[in-house]
Amino acid sequence: MKISRQLSAFLAVWLAALAGGAQAADGVVYQGRKGPGQGRHIVFLTGDEEYRSEEGLPMLAKILAVRHGFKCTVLFAVNPADGTIDPVTLTNIPGMRALDSADLCVMGLRFRELPDAQMKHFVDYLNAGKPIIALRTSTHAFKYDLNKASPYAKYDWHSTVWPGGFGKQVLGETWVNHHGNHGKESTRGVVNEMCSGHPILRGVADIWGPTDVYTVTQLPSDAKVLVWGQVLAGMKPGDPPVAGPKNDPMMPIAWVRDYTGEKGNTSKVFTTTMGAAVDLENEGLRRLLVNAAYWAVGLEKKITRRADVAYVGEYKPGWFGFGKFKPGLKPQDLALPD
Repeated sequence: MKISRQLSAFLAVWLAALAGGAQAADGVVYQGRKGPGQGRHIVFLTGDEEYRSEEGLPMLAKILAVRHGFKCTVLFAVNPADGTIDPVTLTNIPGMRALDSADLCVMGLRFRELPDAQMKHFVDYLNAGKPIIALRTSTHAFKYDLNKASPYAKYDWHSTVWPGGFGKQVLGETWVNHHGNHGKESTRGVVNEMCSGHPILRGVADIWGPTDVYTVTQLPSDAKVLVWGQVLAGMKPGDPPVAGPKNDPMMPIAWVRDYTGEKGNTSKVFTTTMGAAVDLENEGLRRLLVNAAYWAVGLEKKITRRADVAYVGEYKPGWFGFGKFKPGLKPQDLALPD
């Protein structure tokens, strides 16, 4: 009998959990140095097959640790057979217990189905009223195909029990469609002038990314749109806007809202439908996300207009697309030198 790769990985993780052991290193930790973030812990969850979150989020974590003082733990989708970072493994993110001590969760996930023992840490974190920063495909972070009886199956992106699942209920929108022409029409971020005084927007300008605008049409009334997405006619920041209905009106690409969980605790939520690794080459977007981290943990008064968002070390991200991740890397390969 043939067993799918996804099911085989799920069974391997489940058996490891029963044995009480871990099969791979539990991510990488960047210790905070000087900065306002000292004493606060950010956990980054990477795991998407298309937009290289396994490259972009470690870069962002290094900036927040080295330049701003946060302790940053980055977790990865890991192939349980060899311990390598493997975004196609949908059923394993070792080290989720790091969320138990986290002050902020930054996520770049797509269609994950984690074993209940791993997922419980995420749900407990959320229900404790702790903040979330969600990037790009996190609007459809979870998809339950193997274990539909799981107590967490309602987090599925097209859940009918919890309509729209995690994306709709927590972030404010689930996956709908590509609004821009994927791979042909890029995105310019246009600050919502009605929210220009929001601390997350302090010093933010010139947002652009090569990924396209997502369709976002049913945000809840409590969502505050910070940035609109202008669809450009090409893949360069200087390309003109597309004429016609794609930009009339523009779609939201960054917003904030509050989410009240099952235990009555309220989480601050920041979502952007940008966030591919190549999007993060843009200084304006990096500044937006660094500011959002400060805001999420209650440090909005510490946000400066010229916060340091320069790379720590070299950053040459891979282009978005399926099957393009760099094979053979293990979490420890991404550690900073002493």
